[in-house]
Amino acid sequence: MSKSAIELGVAGVPLPGQSTCGDQYVYETFASGVLLAVVDGIGHGPEAAVAAEAACVILRANAADPVIALAERCHNSLRFTRGVVMSLAAFDLKHNLLTWLGIGNVQGVLRRCELPIDATEELLLLRAGVVGSQLPPLRASVLPVVPGDTLILATDGVQSGFAPGIALAEAPPRAAQSILDGYNKGTDDALVLVARYQGYRTDGNREIDN
Repeated sequence: MSKSAIELGVAGVPLPGQSTCGDQYVYETFASGVLLAVVDGIGHGPEAAVAAEAACVILRANAADPVIALAERCHNSLRFTRGVVMSLAAFDLKHNLLTWLGIGNVQGVLRRCELPIDATEELLLLRAGVVGSQLPPLRASVLPVVPGDTLILATDGVQSGFAPGIALAEAPPRAAQSILDGYNKGTDDALVLVARYQGYRTDGNREIDN
């Protein structure tokens, strides 16, 4: 499976004056899907980056697991770190489904490409907690998706309200940078991930991804 099943853009910066960013992301493919995650280590600086990277290593190694199991696995492994907040999104390319889960304050927005302009946004339900310290009761949401739908994940170093200003036709790398440029608070690490779902298309009798 190629990464072209998802068109990806990522932009991020550390807190001004810091050289290490505690906000990190995951893009990992598995048999019939793609796992995306944005992970924000508590605080900033090297210790936050260590916690975030530890979570990312776990997510990459177990990308095919259900998102709730992934969150629990990270929680059990991060007990002696600062902990992280994270949002996870798993695309099922065979069935055109998105399963997502948010713990803490990594914002998630799904922009729909086929709905009227005033109904294009679906927001990820965020549950208060810290992975590695205090895990809330977990419940993932499952949504149907179509090619052209766009997922945006952003850490709390990014102001809310960014999604309506992003054109659905804008390339994800440019969209991610535009959000970061326009909504970066400048008081924390900041990271934006934009992922446009491409799905599968058929080529004769053979099913391929875009």
